[in-house]
Amino acid sequence: MIPNAPDHISWEEIQSRTRLLVGTSGMEQFQKAHVLLVGVGGVGGAVAHMLVRAGIGALTLVDGDKVAYSNLNRQMVAYQDTVGMYKTEALAQELLRINPNLKLTLHTAYLEAEDIPSLFSTSEYAFVADAIDTLAPKTELIAYCHNHSIPIISALGAGAKIDPTALQIADISKTHTCALAKAVRKALRTRGINRGIPVVFSSETAIEGATLGTSGDKGKRSTVGTISYLPNLFGGFMAGYILRTLSGT
Repeated sequence: MIPNAPDHISWEEIQSRTRLLVGTSGMEQFQKAHVLLVGVGGVGGAVAHMLVRAGIGALTLVDGDKVAYSNLNRQMVAYQDTVGMYKTEALAQELLRINPNLKLTLHTAYLEAEDIPSLFSTSEYAFVADAIDTLAPKTELIAYCHNHSIPIISALGAGAKIDPTALQIADISKTHTCALAKAVRKALRTRGINRGIPVVFSSETAIEGATLGTSGDKGKRSTVGTISYLPNLFGGFMAGYILRTLSGT
């Protein structure tokens, strides 16, 4: 039951609107699904919220970052009173407010390439959501899922962009304009992977002057301008793809 809610309100009743769309079988698929989400900042936080509100039964969250004041402009985990908290822990608190029965596993660490096999050795995931914004672990995760036939969708560059109408879901081989997409394609080609990876990307040209040449964040070479809505829309596209795939709609 939901804390502080009337005793007669059940999770099934809360999900009645979703059930009208996807049916009982779709809701059952959501409930039994375990989704691995890597990166829980701007894009990943939105993915998590939308999956849990739709009824996904289990989530594993992976991120080693802490909430910073600069996250307040866009990230769902960022509030004045969560600054300094690990993002996995701040997000977990929010998700359990939505569904206290959610099965949550937290890996509060940055994902390294050597960590990936062990991450998959302990759980079987119905889907992987890649919201990593550094190239090496992102590429390794994508390659691992591709080589082991694990469903994955990946988010590409949301920074230095402002046009929501430029977003689309496409195979990695069909991406263009996005600098991160180009780097990921190149890295995957060295592993013999040219296609077969669904991604969310923006066809908008990066805004000139929206990138600084330095960054204090782990694994990042630059600081990129962002706006409130665009990373969350990326997350919405990803969650929509996952939920539509799982429900068969």
